[in-house]
Amino acid sequence: MAKYLLLKHYRGAPAAVNDVPMDQWTPEEISAHMQYMHDFAARLEGTGEFVDGQALAPEGVFVRYDGEGRPPVTDGPFAETKDLIAGWMVIDVDSYERAVELAGELSAAPGAGGKPIHEWLELRPFLTAPPTVTE
Repeated sequence: MAKYLLLKHYRGAPAAVNDVPMDQWTPEEISAHMQYMHDFAARLEGTGEFVDGQALAPEGVFVRYDGEGRPPVTDGPFAETKDLIAGWMVIDVDSYERAVELAGELSAAPGAGGKPIHEWLELRPFLTAPPTVTE
């Protein structure tokens, strides 16, 4: 089994086919989208492929260390994740092909007008330990 991170983006990814920002959706469209996400996760829980997932609030800041005895610095000259990442899901699957299949299915979550978003999801494998050499 291999773990993968699926990242949902507010922006920063290529434009989705049904590219209407969520703040312009009706409450019913938002509910349908959230229900799709919940049902998708529940199905993967049943197959043992779901690890965790969360939607993220748009608020947030970058924080960095600024030296001994100095307070951390917030924000900076970087693109802010709060503007980019809408949520994430971790899956644990048998193959890369299965991870791509599930990401494609998740991309079909409904959006404006109840039509699939066809959003781009970022699929990233977890870093694994390098193989050890034994004699």
